[in-house]
Amino acid sequence: MLIDELKKENLRALKEKDQIKKGILSVVINKYMILSTDKNHLESKVTDEEVLKLISKTLKELNEEKEGYIKTNNLSRVSDIEHQIDVLQAFLPKMMEESEIRKIISEIPDKSIPTVMKYFKQNYSGKVDLSLVSKILKDFN
Repeated sequence: MLIDELKKENLRALKEKDQIKKGILSVVINKYMILSTDKNHLESKVTDEEVLKLISKTLKELNEEKEGYIKTNNLSRVSDIEHQIDVLQAFLPKMMEESEIRKIISEIPDKSIPTVMKYFKQNYSGKVDLSLVSKILKDFN
């Protein structure tokens, strides 16, 4: 499971004394622990897809934080956050290329925005940037 990989990497960061890496991995692991004790998960385990969503949400938060530090010209914090972003991105699956998205859209009979977006959410969640799908879809309509 993905959470096991995160925990192993966290332990490695501890041994290597990489506090920045350990810190961001600990944040994701803590979010996982909170999610796993949620009443909806008492009977079932948290899935890898849910862990990927946690990582993606954390990356979004880091990017927002980075923008704030750029505005205040705090470049040392920007560097730390970029390191954290790199650490987490290594756990995300490879995102689909624009050409792959175009091919899939061309094969969908109903190219209405709700239908196509729903199709990508159901079949490619975590593997595709939905804003890119939306942008490409505008070329088809």
